[in-house]
Amino acid sequence: MSQQPNPYLSKSRYMTGLQCHKALWLHKYRPELRDEVSPEQGAMFDFAAEVGRHAQNLFPGGILIPYGALSHSQQLAMTEDAITDGVTTIYEGTFSCDDVFVKADILHLGPAGWELYEVKSSTSLKEHYLHDIAIQYYAIIGTGLPLAKACLVHLNTNYVRQGPIDVEQLFTIVELTDKIRGMQSDVAAKLTAMRSMLQSNMPAIEISPNCDDPYTCAFHGHCWAHIPENSVFDFRGNGRPKAFELYRQGTMRMEDVVAGALGWRQKLQLDGLRYQKNHIDKNAVKAFLDSLWFPLCFMDFETTYMVPIPLFDGMRPYEQLPFQFSLHVIEKEGADPVHYAYLAKDLKNPCEEFLSNLLAAIPPGACILTWNKAFEVKRLKELTAKFPEKSAEISTVVEHIWDLMALFRDKSIYHWKFNGSYSIKNVLPAQVDGFSYENLPINSGDMASAAWVRMIQEPDLDEQQRLYSELLEYCHLDTLAMVLILKEMHAMLENHSL
Repeated sequence: MSQQPNPYLSKSRYMTGLQCHKALWLHKYRPELRDEVSPEQGAMFDFAAEVGRHAQNLFPGGILIPYGALSHSQQLAMTEDAITDGVTTIYEGTFSCDDVFVKADILHLGPAGWELYEVKSSTSLKEHYLHDIAIQYYAIIGTGLPLAKACLVHLNTNYVRQGPIDVEQLFTIVELTDKIRGMQSDVAAKLTAMRSMLQSNMPAIEISPNCDDPYTCAFHGHCWAHIPENSVFDFRGNGRPKAFELYRQGTMRMEDVVAGALGWRQKLQLDGLRYQKNHIDKNAVKAFLDSLWFPLCFMDFETTYMVPIPLFDGMRPYEQLPFQFSLHVIEKEGADPVHYAYLAKDLKNPCEEFLSNLLAAIPPGACILTWNKAFEVKRLKELTAKFPEKSAEISTVVEHIWDLMALFRDKSIYHWKFNGSYSIKNVLPAQVDGFSYENLPINSGDMASAAWVRMIQEPDLDEQQRLYSELLEYCHLDTLAMVLILKEMHAMLENHSL
């Protein structure tokens, strides 16, 4: 590869290089090999941008250096002019020194001088954030602008919204100046190493746990393309072997692992792959089925767990407020299931309506099945704290919840097509022909959470209705899946097979 002077590095490229030199090389020379951004990742980026906009209100009245419409040189010039003109707060201020290009979330001129604030949508300080701030500090002071402070801004999960967002309570500011200053020689050394690497051919770096730490690499698909289907990385559950140790020893296929090195769950998974062998503990299944009674309900919730900025009063950052439920009810043996649903459609706290609709839909004394009981139980207990006057009714519901997932988690029922998983998204298509989540426009909890936030803020009525219908369809399948799976469990006992 031809030599070039001092390869340009942005903050994001520097952070990529810290995680993996090979990823940095690919970013520079083969960017077309990057993985596509998933809808869930796109939603996370949107939420992070919203957090950044709110954090600007910690220091209101500043000017924004836009980056979509301006070239790098224009952004640099605009930042320099703002400082020269006496502007005291700059959002997305742009700096370049030593061919390092950075944009600072917030620069504010405080009593002792300029202060740097890096905004994150997380709820705590993480080690890699220090490196993020350190490279910005390096570039900014390199231009000759002194920095009196370097800080991290993150969300405060103790904040409960009441009225307009109170940014002073929403955010926590952590001063890291001394740590960041102490990292500057290390930044210079790391830049030298990255630039030296970029002057050569692609480094030969094997896959490792580093591929997902601290973030899933944008070139994950490319670097893992040689890993076969049903690999050692696909073993599930407690007792699974150390996949990277096997990989480094030259074992990639699950079928090539010595069974004696596996736990019983993984042996079950391996036998399923090798021989398409299934397993059923008929006594455990029968005991579970015998414990159920009518009316029989199948219940599922969707929640706001991806949302960093509280949308309405009474909400905390990332609080899992339930906004939707699906409920299939079978009143008596042999009866067809009747479906009930609730989906909040307005930009207001959904908890009270959610709870009142749920309690009205569940028949008195009903047996309630969920998939992963702990999730729904925790949400209901949280609602008890919000509505103590409903505590007796909620407590009765909680006492009557059974976990359909438990039989699959404990491997009392195992189908070789589960591939070690007990997710309902794997169990349903393996157990019930013709049913799958695969082609649903919304097919995960992350997507549902993000779609609901879009829906309740969507001004276009047609788009709002589309999202509304897609959310109903997704949650409906979660409870219909349990109805169908339970029916198959009865058939298993009758047929004495899977």
